Amino acid sequence: MPFSDWTHEAIRKIEADFNRSADTHLIPLDLPGYPDIRFYFKDESSHPTGSLKHRLARSLFLYALCNGWLNEKSTVVEASSGSTAISEAYFARLLGLPFVAVIPAGTSRAKIEAIEFYGGHCQLVGNPSEIYTESHRIAEEAGGHFMDQFTYAERATDWRANNNIAESIFRQMAEEEYPVPAWLVSSGGTGGTIATLGRYVAYRRHKTRVLCADPENSVFFDYFKSALAGHPDRGLSLDVGSRIEGIGRPRVERSFIPTCIDAMLKVPDALSFAAMRYLAWRLGHRVGGSTGTNFVGMLYLAEQMKAAGEQGAIVGLLCDSGDRYGNTYYDDAWYRAQGIPVEDPDAIIVRAVNGDPVFTQQAMAGLEAAGAGVGAAA
Repeated sequence: MPFSDWTHEAIRKIEADFNRSADTHLIPLDLPGYPDIRFYFKDESSHPTGSLKHRLARSLFLYALCNGWLNEKSTVVEASSGSTAISEAYFARLLGLPFVAVIPAGTSRAKIEAIEFYGGHCQLVGNPSEIYTESHRIAEEAGGHFMDQFTYAERATDWRANNNIAESIFRQMAEEEYPVPAWLVSSGGTGGTIATLGRYVAYRRHKTRVLCADPENSVFFDYFKSALAGHPDRGLSLDVGSRIEGIGRPRVERSFIPTCIDAMLKVPDALSFAAMRYLAWRLGHRVGGSTGTNFVGMLYLAEQMKAAGEQGAIVGLLCDSGDRYGNTYYDDAWYRAQGIPVEDPDAIIVRAVNGDPVFTQQAMAGLEAAGAGVGAAA
């Protein structure tokens, strides 16, 4: 079936929007405790919709259009904790399509307002595990299309080229002291970004390794460990959602591919938030909780490298701005209500950035590690 003029015009609009957008910055950060290691953050908050998910949403729309899944009468539906929905609402408005975001009820008000700003409608769900069923139902009743980021994220992005995030990182690193990073660090939401990083590194035959940092309420780490042991358990599930919005899943998503990852780290939420607060202070602007999770992973690797006498660069992702979390992650009352400690985790992060090897003492820090080069779990 030949594609319609509407489809051709929709693709043109998305490509034109891409041509109007600049690449995101790569921000260096020197840490006093690691004079021989260079730290960088790929600042994805500078996308038009403010997060890493802008890349994913663009890819998902192009994938759906080129597969013939969208037309001028489609209602676009997505299951999302916020950032992907914001970005998809942006592209739906660009194409003149209605958009419905099915999101957990605990999603920050600022994210809901951002979805609504781009013309999207939010359907809140009490149990995070029900967002998939509800998304299918709404799409079927509306005669629309469920984008299903958790299934298609890893295949919608061209991981070999087309200015994907991995290609962009290596291009921007070309004139640095260590142009080929020792490690790339990203958390896992859909699994699409971590798959892109791992595939690109393999395709370009770099010696770079990839670490995925996972929050408390997520099955990805345990699934990775089961895959390492030779019996991957896709049936793993939780009945609670992650407190780190945008990352961690209560079930094993199809886009999460453990063989694209060299190592994983399970990070306590309190440490993620402490690392987030430290970065906000050092960078001079707020970052989100997932960036804090990534930073803990970077510090853990730095301690490993320093102990082994290694030099090199570690690149992590700054996933989104912290401005959307003013009433949660940057509100003392929220931490008290959640029962999340602040002072001790803050002290651990300060010690870590000053070179005190607190994260190699995993029991003390509450971390769990698995995979190549980070002390594989038994």
